[in-house]
Amino acid sequence: MRGHVGRGCRVVRSRLSADPFSTSLPLPARNHGPADALVIQSPAASPEERRHRERAQAVGRPKTVGGVALALLVVAAYLPALRAGFIWDDDAYVTANATLRTLDGLRRIWLEPGAVPQYYPLTFTSLWLEHHLWGVQPLGYHLVNVLLHGANAILVWVIGRRLALPGAWLAAAMFAVHPVHVESVAWVTERKNVLSGALYLAAFLAYLRAAGGARAAYGLALGLFAGALLAKTVTCTLPVVLLLVLWWRRGRVDITPLIPFFVLGAASGLVTAWMEAHHVGATGALWRLSLLDRCLIAGRALWWQYLFPLAAAATVAALHLARGRIGSGPLVAVLCYVTTLAPALGFVNVYPMRYSFVADHFQYLASLPLIALAAAGATRLPRPQVIGAAVLLALGALAWRQALVYRDPETAWRDTLAKDPDSSMAHINLGMLLSDDGRVPEAIVHFREALRIDPEDGEAHNDLGNALASEGKLDEAIAEYGAALGMKGDHALVHNNLGNALAASGRLEDAAAHYREAIREKPGYADPHSNLGNVLAATERLADATAEYEAALRLDPGYADAHANLAAVLAAQGDLDGAIAHYQALLAARPRSAQAHYDLATALAARARQTEATAHYREALRLRPDWPEALDGLAASYAADGQWEAAVATAERAVRTATAAGETDVAGAIRERLARYRARRGAIARSRCPSLGQTRPLTESRRPRRPFPAQGAV
Repeated sequence: MRGHVGRGCRVVRSRLSADPFSTSLPLPARNHGPADALVIQSPAASPEERRHRERAQAVGRPKTVGGVALALLVVAAYLPALRAGFIWDDDAYVTANATLRTLDGLRRIWLEPGAVPQYYPLTFTSLWLEHHLWGVQPLGYHLVNVLLHGANAILVWVIGRRLALPGAWLAAAMFAVHPVHVESVAWVTERKNVLSGALYLAAFLAYLRAAGGARAAYGLALGLFAGALLAKTVTCTLPVVLLLVLWWRRGRVDITPLIPFFVLGAASGLVTAWMEAHHVGATGALWRLSLLDRCLIAGRALWWQYLFPLAAAATVAALHLARGRIGSGPLVAVLCYVTTLAPALGFVNVYPMRYSFVADHFQYLASLPLIALAAAGATRLPRPQVIGAAVLLALGALAWRQALVYRDPETAWRDTLAKDPDSSMAHINLGMLLSDDGRVPEAIVHFREALRIDPEDGEAHNDLGNALASEGKLDEAIAEYGAALGMKGDHALVHNNLGNALAASGRLEDAAAHYREAIREKPGYADPHSNLGNVLAATERLADATAEYEAALRLDPGYADAHANLAAVLAAQGDLDGAIAHYQALLAARPRSAQAHYDLATALAARARQTEATAHYREALRLRPDWPEALDGLAASYAADGQWEAAVATAERAVRTATAAGETDVAGAIRERLARYRARRGAIARSRCPSLGQTRPLTESRRPRRPFPAQGAV
């Protein structure tokens, strides 16, 4: 049976729960305002409801045409996003996320809550599948985000039609191209927003169908809601929104069928709150806020002016008192907005509160009731089609411009600084990008500016220390690390970096002490194990070094530098087979590393596996042409295989390239071997392998980039 609200109508309630959506309470006649066009369709409609439906149908378009139009709007507005790369914490979600690489990683996503940045297993499963389809090519991830957003816009339209909302298509189109949603669509990490949004809206639609009499849709709605929670817990507010919408249209609603939804939402919310505090890091002095603090934060997030909590409350009260004149639609829209935004209002600790209490992506679903209200109001204006087209054109242009910001991390951070020059976070993250790009002097300027803004930022001291160390200013770097250790922050990371600076200064024992302190503070931290191994190898304690490299690889099996360093140490101890295995693992992680191909070729040559050695020398030279050492190795491999002409030609080329590069010692050694090749005296048995026994540089530890700042609603 379909529920119906109209003058003099009543809905039947079954105490045996044959239909959990029905109610036996008679409803009095209601005074409908213009915003009360949202109804549950029924076989018999009041004249006013019929007029609203006719208006909605006049403004809308046939289903297929309307859906295609929405899809085209999304593609047009988000075309720049399809050309975007990865930004900032996309590394933790995709590019550096080890769980996406293996089948066991999929198990860990679901069964080990700390294996990924947040316990959103459905979101990370989607990323896992895509990683196996297109690796770390950003286009695929951006395309899926855009497609999900397009699907969400169509779902909004379908729901609007189901509820006979005036301007339903306009509401969906405004949602599709509103610039406040760009952050959710153009940022790969926000897959959790668009995926959870799709499941949320699908669950909403299924519940409406169940409320209209399709009882089989109830289980589907509950399942979709569970999926939405597994994609992102912020969707836990769905049952409250459903309660508000159905109350709006029916006057009273039986809460019984929504109890399972409330239980699921509450349980999921508690799990996420625990994860935020104990795994993500939303704990400490920054999150010790009083109830008054949290009320002020929540009010400021909802309202832009002074006395914001009172203004927000006054707005709700005024809409409630005006229901008799304007209807309850505006009140319900505002209540749905507040309810949907509630998880991000500051009453629950979440990690981004460290940097900002507001963000565009918090509003992805929360914006819908206000957009729907605006669209319904637009249909009552003169020439609504013209006004709607103008609004969509303006919003689409703003969304296009905002999507360009997400082209790459540097563009994003420079845009942030243009809007907020005193953002220490933006200065630090831009500095890290510049440092990674080799523009270290410019990076140092931004780190110093961040410290001018916030002198007590230990992370900024650490990053400045890294930049100074890369410039060879070791004493200054050591001083910055010392300052960082006196402030709050990740001290294990700082101890590791301080150890690197001390090791580079020749103070190996002091360096080892700091690596051990880093390991003590964070036992699951792989970098200091590998770096301690380097110090031990440099002091000829090869067995101890081997143990540290192995410990690093147990913690991070894909740690490329640890594989390289362990291979070098094993080769130095005569374990060439072990060295070869780790060089092969290194190549699996870095297939385009010329150095890795060269090292593996050298180890293979030492094991008399000349054919394989020759292939890897050639690949090293393909990646790094005119490399004298690789040419020398290839010549020796040819000679060992009896290919004297090739050996002579390759060695001659090696001499020329070494001489041109000013490497006279290398050129002289190759000339000696060349003379023997010419004399057909065979390959020289090389008692050493040129790069075996040489460990990789110390691994500088970098903290994760800070959460992306709010861009602000446009």
